[in-house]
Amino acid sequence: MLENIRPYIDLVSNNRDYRRLWLSQIVSNFGDWFGILAVYALITRYSDSEFLLGLIIVVKMLSLASFSPFAGYLTDRFDRRRIMIACDLLRGLLVACLLLVVSYETLWLAYVLTALQMMLSAVFEPAKTSSIPNVTTKEELVDANVLSSASWSIIFTMGMGFGGLATAWLGTDLVFIIDALSYGLSAWFIYGAVIPQEKMSEKELHRTRNPLVGIKEGFQYLRDNPQVLRPTLAKACFTMFLGALTYMLILVSEEVLLMGSVGLGLLYASRGVGTGIGPIIGRRIFKQESGWIRAMGFCMMFGGLMYAVVGWTTSLVVMLVFVFIAHAASGANWVMSTVLLQRRTPDTFRGRIFSTEWLLFTVAQSISVMAASWILENGWLTIQQTMIIFSMLLSLAGVFWHQTLTQDEDHYQEGVEDLTTAGTVDHA
Repeated sequence: MLENIRPYIDLVSNNRDYRRLWLSQIVSNFGDWFGILAVYALITRYSDSEFLLGLIIVVKMLSLASFSPFAGYLTDRFDRRRIMIACDLLRGLLVACLLLVVSYETLWLAYVLTALQMMLSAVFEPAKTSSIPNVTTKEELVDANVLSSASWSIIFTMGMGFGGLATAWLGTDLVFIIDALSYGLSAWFIYGAVIPQEKMSEKELHRTRNPLVGIKEGFQYLRDNPQVLRPTLAKACFTMFLGALTYMLILVSEEVLLMGSVGLGLLYASRGVGTGIGPIIGRRIFKQESGWIRAMGFCMMFGGLMYAVVGWTTSLVVMLVFVFIAHAASGANWVMSTVLLQRRTPDTFRGRIFSTEWLLFTVAQSISVMAASWILENGWLTIQQTMIIFSMLLSLAGVFWHQTLTQDEDHYQEGVEDLTTAGTVDHA
């Protein structure tokens, strides 16, 4: 067991700059999940409208999606370390301002503050992900991303649990104060880190002084470099159907298991643990990075089949096992696509590429949830039938991935091998 985790212990122990970036992620992610239930509680306290409660989720998603292209431009053009510190401090201030929501008349402020907070998160996340290759060696990069994914999963599970208890026992005001302080601590960790970054040339800075030009160049880079476009699409293709399946776990707990929040907590805990362990398992199974695009298709097919069992069964134990396995596949897909993007994208484009990936992911997830909720709202299918259909569609997406993107990747890898062989011959 110790041998399996030794690379991650060594990474955190020996790489000071990555350690501080990683600790920043842990603290800020905990604050994100710790405070989200308090926002929901705030809305339900001053309104009994289901629409207003659902609206806050829509606001979060749309704010992330709409600001992502501009966020990527910022993280490529300016110093990412300073950007992350500024984002943390501003997010802490915005969360603290939620204390001003004290009545139905001031409830609108929660939506405005949440939208601004998510816009800053849209900047912070690509800046952080783009910085990981700059504070790790080539050999450390995969371990760094596996550890980052596993940490997110653990914090997701713990943050939601502690956040719910804290909201009930301490009240929303104290939760918002703790959340705001967590962002300050995150900024302090980043402040003490050295994060190198390749700067744009004077020519590039002048050419992209108009943000629209810089954003356009990012999209053009993806169009002209299909080896980068393929891993950029991986998360969006997965969540196009997994987003709906994860959303339906809420309804499964309520209407199939009849366990309410207790069942949901268990299912989401299984999801979080699976997402964390999946990249570790995936790394042992898919050892060659040249085969990772193919592996992503397998993960989609496998994850869909696992969720088909979840839709079919009425046993909590069986659901927990297969939710865990499905999200292990999702977690492996997440880390493999992230590492390939980090390796294949130049530093001066990395922020725009990761923000585009986040945009596609967010839009795909929104469409997925809206489609499933519309089907269920109109009573066209039962929850279990809808879950089985979306799980089959996820598996079919994996098949389609194999018939298209995997074939293109194979041709790309053949070209890489030819160039390597030619270089070896020339050197000889």
